[in-house]
Amino acid sequence: MKHVNPYALGVIVASIGLAMMLRIAAESPILAAINPDWVLMFVLYWNMAAPSRVGIGFAWVTGLFMDVLTGRLLGQHALTYTIVAYLCIRLHRQLRNHTLLQQSLIILLLLLIDQLLIFWTQKIRQVDSIDWLYWAAPFTGALLWPMVFMVLRHVRRSFNVA
Repeated sequence: MKHVNPYALGVIVASIGLAMMLRIAAESPILAAINPDWVLMFVLYWNMAAPSRVGIGFAWVTGLFMDVLTGRLLGQHALTYTIVAYLCIRLHRQLRNHTLLQQSLIILLLLLIDQLLIFWTQKIRQVDSIDWLYWAAPFTGALLWPMVFMVLRHVRRSFNVA
């Protein structure tokens, strides 16, 4: 029987904390625009790898923390993370069997859905200052997905997170 780390949730939360630091680390406006949503990517990884530990509720709470961290409308990220996490959890068995390239394409689609939902909630608030660069971050995220996957898989295996 495989030993499961009693601190597994702490490892997951620590990884999300690191993702939050990566999300706000970009200094220049151009880097900030292409900086992917690391937090959502990490949540998606954990949704695929440990859906019983990291579910929709976890995505919702993480989204609330992101709303506070980024100064966005409270509930904006919570809503989008919840919807995207739901889609990921529904597909997690199929996603795990795809190659990293195929996963990257699916992650691109999920990140684009997130961006579209954020755009939609900003349109409700009459924010019209979104340009083409706004859509670059999901593509950056898809390109970085294999690295995120490999690093988090190593962390998951090293700490016996199941």
